[in-house]
Amino acid sequence: MFALAALLVTVLATTAVAASKEVTITGEGMCAKCALHETDKCQSVIQTQEDGKTVTYYLAQNKVSKEFHENVCKESHKVTATGMLKEENGKKVLTASKIELAK
Repeated sequence: MFALAALLVTVLATTAVAASKEVTITGEGMCAKCALHETDKCQSVIQTQEDGKTVTYYLAQNKVSKEFHENVCKESHKVTATGMLKEENGKKVLTASKIELAK
């Protein structure tokens, strides 16, 4: 019984790790409320072109994204962000550990 429980914990931990991965994204940083008119509250997003389509990455509300938001709220800028990527409700969500204006 103990071996079965240990196996289950290992499988669940592996699945959780596979569900999100660290990535670096460069694209147009903007506000989902002010620029895209998609949300009721300000939220940073990064839009990129992938296979000829526009892909929107929503930045999770954490200290890093909140402190950076003023850079993209009223005006879009090219940005680079690194963090953990996952999907929530069909949207790509990046929990940023680092965001900076692209050079």
